[in-house]
Amino acid sequence: MARLKVGIIFGGCSEEHPVSVKSAQDVARNLDVVKYEPFYIGITQSGDWRLCDGPGSGWEEGNCRPAVLSPDRRVRGLLVLDQGRYEAIALDVVLPVLHGKLGEDGAIQGLLELSGIPYIGCDIQSSALCMDKSLAYLVAGSAGIATPNFWTVMADEEIDPDRITYPVFVKPARSGSSFGVSKVSRKEELLSAVETARRYDSKVLIEEAVAGSEIGCAILGNELDLIAGEVDHIALSHGFFRIHQEDRPETGSDNSVAIVPADIPEESRVLVQEKAKAVYRALGCRGLSRVDMFLKEDGEVVLNEVNTFPGMTSYSRYPRMMAAADLPLAEVIDRLVSLALTGKLR
Repeated sequence: MARLKVGIIFGGCSEEHPVSVKSAQDVARNLDVVKYEPFYIGITQSGDWRLCDGPGSGWEEGNCRPAVLSPDRRVRGLLVLDQGRYEAIALDVVLPVLHGKLGEDGAIQGLLELSGIPYIGCDIQSSALCMDKSLAYLVAGSAGIATPNFWTVMADEEIDPDRITYPVFVKPARSGSSFGVSKVSRKEELLSAVETARRYDSKVLIEEAVAGSEIGCAILGNELDLIAGEVDHIALSHGFFRIHQEDRPETGSDNSVAIVPADIPEESRVLVQEKAKAVYRALGCRGLSRVDMFLKEDGEVVLNEVNTFPGMTSYSRYPRMMAAADLPLAEVIDRLVSLALTGKLR
C-alpha cells in the first residue's frame, strides 16, 4: 500500500521560529514512516522556503533545495527547483507545524486553501479569529463564555491610564506565546507596557487580571466529535506565566510547573473540559487547539486564549495533556491526518 505523502512545514518568519523547529523535530520523531512519506519544508526566518531532509539541528545548511507550495490546483503540491527546472511533487496532506504570525493567523491556511491540498488544523476564519485575542473574546462572550474585562488600543491611539482598573496584563493582540506581555500594577507603568507590546503588534490588548488558577485543555476533533485531553494547571512560584521565554525551555521554567493532570476537584476538571469544547466550537476551531483558561475560587471558568497550533515539543503542554489521556503524539498525528482527509475522528 502506497504511503501518504505528508508535507510538514516548519520554521517561519515569526518570533516563534525556534519553537516551531523544535515542534517539527518531535513530530518527525513520532511520525510513522511506514504509513507516511514525509516532505519537510523549512521556512527560514527571512522567508526562504526549502525542501530539506528534516528539521534537525542545522537544517538550513543541510541538503536543501528551493521549493514553494503551488497555489495552482493542477499541481496540488510542491514546486521544487532542481538544476534550473521546477519539479512537481504532489502531496496528499499538509501538516503546518507553525506558531504565531503567518502560521496561526490564517496566512498559511489561505495558501493551502488555494492549493486545494487537505491540511491539518484550523481554517482561515478560525485561525484569524483566535489569533486576535480581542475578537476571540467578543465572539466567545456572545456565546455566553466568560472573558476578562478588556480594552483595545490601536496604532497611535492614546490611552488614559486613569480609566483602567488595575492590575492588568498588556499584550500584543495578535501574537503568540508571551512575547511583549507585561503585568501592570500601577498606572505609571501602563504606557511603557503598551510600547513594549507595540514592538510585536500595532494593536494592543489590555485585560483586567483574573484572580484564579491558570489551566489549559487540549482539544482534538471537528464540530461535535471532540476529544478533550487531561486538564493541566500552571503552578507559579512567582511572577506570571511566560511561555517560551527561557533560553532552554526543555530544562524547565524558572517560575512555573505544568501539573498534568491538574490538581483540581473532579467536578472542576469536567467543567473545564466542557467549557474548552464550548470555546472551540464557538470560535469554529477544527483539528486541534489548546484552550487556556482561568479557574476562579468560586468555580467560574474564564477564557484566557486559544492556541490553534500549540507547541508539539516534548515539554509542550498539548502533547503532555493528550498523553495523560492515553493518546501519545504518534496517535494524535494519525487522528489529525484522518480529520484532515475525512473530517472525522477514527
